[in-house]
Amino acid sequence: MQSQAQIDQLLRQKTDAGEIPGIVAVAASGDDVLYEGAFGKRDLSKDDAMTADSVFWIASMTKAVTTAGAMQLVEQGRLSLDEPIGTVLADLASPQVLEGFDASGAPKLRPARSPITLRQLMTHTAGFCYDMWNGDMALYLERAGIPAITTCKDDALRTPITSDPGTRWEYGTNIDFVGKAIEAASGKRLDAYLRDNLIAPLGMNDTSFRISESQRQRLVGMHARSPDGTLAPIPFELEQEPEFHMGGGGLYSTAGDYIKFTQMILNEGRGNGAQVLEPETVALMARNHIGDLNVTKMTSVAPMYTNDVDLFPDQVKKWGLSFLINTATTPEGRSPGSLAWAGLANTYYWIDPSRDVTGVILMQVLPFADNHCLDAFSGFERGVYSGLDAGSGQRAA
Repeated sequence: MQSQAQIDQLLRQKTDAGEIPGIVAVAASGDDVLYEGAFGKRDLSKDDAMTADSVFWIASMTKAVTTAGAMQLVEQGRLSLDEPIGTVLADLASPQVLEGFDASGAPKLRPARSPITLRQLMTHTAGFCYDMWNGDMALYLERAGIPAITTCKDDALRTPITSDPGTRWEYGTNIDFVGKAIEAASGKRLDAYLRDNLIAPLGMNDTSFRISESQRQRLVGMHARSPDGTLAPIPFELEQEPEFHMGGGGLYSTAGDYIKFTQMILNEGRGNGAQVLEPETVALMARNHIGDLNVTKMTSVAPMYTNDVDLFPDQVKKWGLSFLINTATTPEGRSPGSLAWAGLANTYYWIDPSRDVTGVILMQVLPFADNHCLDAFSGFERGVYSGLDAGSGQRAA
């Protein structure tokens, strides 16, 4: 298959040139792996070559897994998409909206005009934000002494919202509360719930909040790109004894494991012989749930962690239950109505039900939306579609 050699060449060139330390990419149909490749090094300070089973912090790729877990509880009637979530999570019963700061620098807060729902949390329309794309929230956290979300301390969740629920799409900490709702409804900690109900049934044996000894041997190092483009290894690890498991970004995984999750979405809730979601639920998750609202550009106020994010700037984008939805064919060939998202350290996936194809590409570079990483993702995706268009579905070595 010509496109396999093309993808290999492109990704190898990226690592050989030193643009990206290491890459693992996998593409699949609902029932077959179409491509798998590993290139470069796990860590620029060590000699270990990248391998297909290397373990990455997948950050916000955790969100879809957490949301799928919550949707199981919606199916069972233990959670509701549209009842006030404050009946399940007392901390969200009376949300306060931050409307900037007064002359003395004190935050201006007012009660929200409507309650927050689980659907709004899943679609990033509840009003919560991330401080790295919201300067007011960055200032609020600093002045209130609230720890960063990545500390996984409960106090990190004690923030106001920045708009009334349901009035605006803004990417944020919403899915951490979805994780809390799972715990409240199931009586289990989030790690145990997801393991028992999604991760183990799907055979995702290398996906967890805590890094096992075997995973640590294969763990990929984090790298930071400086303004002059050079890369350096940096220490990074999520808290291994967290106060709360970060449903919005706490998982470590492999490309081979995550593709099992995306294949489950392609296969209408079935994977590894287990039906973990009803077909109707998967169809529901893949629909636009933000109505006339649109996904907007995310402008960075923390350049160390993220660049500005504006995927497919020329088209209207919607949001499903935890997925970005493109509304037109993308330059790479992704069909309208496909599902996608990413993780902060430049990990990406897409799911295209129309073409029965999904792909995952994992790197470990900060800041997010790195141009070299986006180029690798785009070239990988183009190669996968050119292989489909050539009519080949043989498994790649």
